[in-house]
Amino acid sequence: MIPHGMRIFYLIFFVFITFQSCTNSHSPMMDDDKMDIQDMTRTPLYKGDFVSSAHPTSGKATINSEKTILSLTNFKTDSGPSLEIYLATNTSGANYITLGAIKGVSGNYDYALPANIDLTKYNHVIVWCVPFSVNFGYAVLK
Repeated sequence: MIPHGMRIFYLIFFVFITFQSCTNSHSPMMDDDKMDIQDMTRTPLYKGDFVSSAHPTSGKATINSEKTILSLTNFKTDSGPSLEIYLATNTSGANYITLGAIKGVSGNYDYALPANIDLTKYNHVIVWCVPFSVNFGYAVLK
């Protein structure tokens, strides 16, 4: 015969194990659901691949669905004096909005976008060398 104290221990142990196994079996599905929702909100509204112009440039440019962040992913270009990131109407850099100095020449970087940019008009992301007026490389956002 099992003493009363041991019965309570076994009962608590059984309830604990049952609860844990139920919780663990459902957790991955809940995590997957969260990831799907997060992935949907991370889907870029505009994206483009960098193309070399005057200097080797590569990586991906994306703009989030809220039109607030330009992200450069796996970005790489040469170093140069006074490089800036422009949103421009074409590759010439004649009509542009500067997002500021380049944050780095190799890696992943985010740039805040000014409010109310017409991204159908300013659809080129350019790595621009200011002193020499040279386009190092660009991505066309589609």
